[in-house]
Amino acid sequence: MIETGANIHESAFVHDSAWIDAPVTVGADVKIWHFVHVLGHTTVGAGSSLGQNVMAGPHVTIGTGCKIQNNVALYKGVTLEDDVFCGPSCVFTNVLTPRAHVQRKDEFGETLVKRGATIGANATIVCGNTLGAYCMIAAGAVVTKDVPDYALMAGIPARRLGWVSRSGDRLGHDLTCPRTGEIYKQTGDSLTLLSE
Repeated sequence: MIETGANIHESAFVHDSAWIDAPVTVGADVKIWHFVHVLGHTTVGAGSSLGQNVMAGPHVTIGTGCKIQNNVALYKGVTLEDDVFCGPSCVFTNVLTPRAHVQRKDEFGETLVKRGATIGANATIVCGNTLGAYCMIAAGAVVTKDVPDYALMAGIPARRLGWVSRSGDRLGHDLTCPRTGEIYKQTGDSLTLLSE
């Protein structure tokens, strides 16, 4: 069901079983699959895909070209920049100390996932953290702190195991992407792209 007032681009596909509240903006060529619920004040950027049983909102921003796999909930406070991949059943929290009997809606933590980041299946992202551009979060990892750009993170709690390139390939000691030839430079605990 699509509520009156939802702004959905004519080229977007919305499955009949999906619920789209208003106000919502859905960009060109978006795919919204079975049993998805997009809550009010949420934006879904062009070319993004929301898999079966995704819930997004309210007040969530999904950039262009994002792929959100089945069973992912994006709560208020979550922002995905462009080209973010959320693996099946990955989890975003929004309160650090939840109690069923205590209202904490004014304590929702914000989570920013920067451009090109990948979050593996069943990973958990604790609210209030930023995931850097093109980082790779391993399946099942639990992120409890900010993640640098290009970092490869795994474990509970997640720790940096190395670096990945923009294409997602693990970088060796020479910090050269084996797929693209891009060269990176490490300075302390950060990595930058030197050449393409």
